[in-house]
Amino acid sequence: MAKQQRWRRGGTADAPPPDEPVEARPATAGTAASEDDDGMVEARPRTGATPAGKAPAKPAVSEPATKPATKPATKSAARSATKSAATSADQSARATTTATAPTGKPAKAPAADSSTGTGTTEATAPARTTTTDQEPAAAEPTAVAPADAAPSAAGRLRLSVLDSAPVTLLLAAHPRQALLTALGLGVAALAAGRPTREAAVVAATVLVGQTILGWHNDIVDRDRDARHQLPHKPVAEGRLETGSVWYAIVVAVLLVVPLSISTGVTAGTCYLLALAVGLLGNVVLRRGALSWVPWAASFALYPAYLSYGGWGGSAEGAAPEVPIVVLAALLGVGVHFVRSVWGLVPDDADGWSHLPLVLGRRLGATRLLVVSGVWTAAVVALLAIVGSSTGLRQ
Repeated sequence: MAKQQRWRRGGTADAPPPDEPVEARPATAGTAASEDDDGMVEARPRTGATPAGKAPAKPAVSEPATKPATKPATKSAARSATKSAATSADQSARATTTATAPTGKPAKAPAADSSTGTGTTEATAPARTTTTDQEPAAAEPTAVAPADAAPSAAGRLRLSVLDSAPVTLLLAAHPRQALLTALGLGVAALAAGRPTREAAVVAATVLVGQTILGWHNDIVDRDRDARHQLPHKPVAEGRLETGSVWYAIVVAVLLVVPLSISTGVTAGTCYLLALAVGLLGNVVLRRGALSWVPWAASFALYPAYLSYGGWGGSAEGAAPEVPIVVLAALLGVGVHFVRSVWGLVPDDADGWSHLPLVLGRRLGATRLLVVSGVWTAAVVALLAIVGSSTGLRQ
């Protein structure tokens, strides 16, 4: 044929030289071109590329080419081939960068499938990496911020301090009552004209004696305090062993005896007697209507301890004034009422019937506290007035 025919192979246009006529044959899908040794171009069908129901096309025989078959293709064919090669290279590069192994090594890209003589290159999709080749990711340890550890360490330190033997012994000694009683008798000694050193010995003696009373009270009431879950009771809470408290009581007794008689034997005997009455009051008379008697008796002995005392064990004083003794006994009753207000609920639950509880049922806890406070303050004022007018000693 006089018109130039283009031979389509795999999507690229390769044409023989324009001045050489080529016998045109109908192109069938999947036809691949091959070249014989003598320069003849023969169309051969590709295996499996013939459409169903059609016979394979006969090979087209062309005249011998006068020019070598290796002549470069036309400009359009060259541009198309260059574009296809660039596209294939780009796809291969992407497959190489995306298909990487978990260990950080790049996965090998599969070889491109190219058909001989088609002028195109097909890039095969990268193979998927199996999970068996992957290394399990190591679990990173969770970092704990120092700010979170600081409160817990401080809390543990606080608990260890609160559970230490000195602190639990201090809580079991009823420290507020002990300090107030010791301070009151020390001020009374100064008001009676005693020197400062004697007043200091009096305060130290009363402080140790009140500590013994507090420890003994917590031992006696440990089961009751635990049943009612009363706060600040280390013996009932199990934070302080009973044996340790008994040991502390023995040591305190060995200390309070020489302290009390250091201001005179008579004075020391009066104070030790008051201490014995207080210990007896922790066991008897506290549940009934006569619960105020131990308090009144122990406080009535305090003026004698002050009036008979002096400096040194051989000191001899005089008996106290009777009004002072009576007012001191009334002060003890008032202190007993004030102290009982805080325990009215557990006392009522246990079926006790002491005088503060009987009055508290009628007046209420708030009114009872007010009445008890007024009573105590009035007695203290009377003691100051009577003591300044008549003095402590007869």
